[in-house]
Amino acid sequence: MTIIKTTEEFQDIFDIDSNLDRLVKNIELLNYINPLNISVEKKKFFSAKYNYEPQFKYPKLKFNGYKLHRLFFSQRLERIEDDDIRQLYEDVIYEYSGLIECIQTIGQGRKFYYNSLKSFGTPTERDIENARFILRFDDVNETDLEPIHDVNFAKDYFEDYSKRYDFKYTLKISNNISAAAMVLNNTQTLVLRKNHLFSNNQLQVLANHEIGVHMVTTFNGLSQPLKVFSNGFPNNVETQEGLAVYSEYMSDSLTMFRLRELAFRVIAADSLNKGYSFSDTFDLLHRQYKLERNKAFSITQRIHRGGGFTKDHLYLKGLSNVYKYASEGKDLGRLLMGKVCMSYLPTIEKLLDMGLAIEPKYYTDSYFENTNSNPNINFILKGLK
Repeated sequence: MTIIKTTEEFQDIFDIDSNLDRLVKNIELLNYINPLNISVEKKKFFSAKYNYEPQFKYPKLKFNGYKLHRLFFSQRLERIEDDDIRQLYEDVIYEYSGLIECIQTIGQGRKFYYNSLKSFGTPTERDIENARFILRFDDVNETDLEPIHDVNFAKDYFEDYSKRYDFKYTLKISNNISAAAMVLNNTQTLVLRKNHLFSNNQLQVLANHEIGVHMVTTFNGLSQPLKVFSNGFPNNVETQEGLAVYSEYMSDSLTMFRLRELAFRVIAADSLNKGYSFSDTFDLLHRQYKLERNKAFSITQRIHRGGGFTKDHLYLKGLSNVYKYASEGKDLGRLLMGKVCMSYLPTIEKLLDMGLAIEPKYYTDSYFENTNSNPNINFILKGLK
């Protein structure tokens, strides 16, 4: 049993951790990156027969970026004696500094794109090869994909699904999100898109993805002695999204349709690197890859929002890494302790040994048994490089 150390014994770590916790409250990128006028611009784009560059509008900034930068870099990290823990907090500060720059430049074209690259990177040749490998498989004969349920039905579904966990969160309906659903970590909120129609499969996907992983790691992070587990380790998106899609796989809700969607996101993110405009990326997906136009618009919008948002390519890479990790029999619970990143596992072990971290309070229930029934998906996941 892990014994939680008192704040006195590691006062310097707790002081800096607490200081950073106060500073990061406003830096929720998802609060700023989602356009406010998606539906209006989508109508214009389709009316112009795809020959129009959407002009998206975004929420206003709620913080002073310069002051935040100054406060982040004023932390006296030299007070932390342990090299690995000091390095973790140094990396955290640089990570949040990058996110501030991202938020400050949303809507400023390539300026935002370059900041996005610093925080989320761009697809590698290996990522693109993996995406193309997936796209060789079709998604015919898959069932339960017809969008038939409105947001109120979805709300009831998620509330019922959540009964398997004993944490309490807020469920909100909004017009201004790009995804069908998303978790806001800092307010423990699940947001659903108001006018979206959900298929039976998508409800299952989102429940296992958003609640089974993102909410699980949100509440596990909140239960930790150190706030860094809740606010997020550097580069945690890849691991967190990988865990979430792996939950879809284990629960038998990951379809070829969904896997192809993740591959298309990689292709679309790579188009930013090639300098494609919004209409160019849409043309690539719709005309060349024959993706249905509403889906092509959705993926293009997610990638081009802000001026070029590369985060979406990390889902496939994260899935591949988590699948390999789990296949080696390693403990998925370590990755559920909060908003952590696989590359910091040695530091997490050290924090556990020092009594500065605890085992996860909640565990993703789909991980207990692999119920996937699609042999193609097994073949693909094993074949990812």
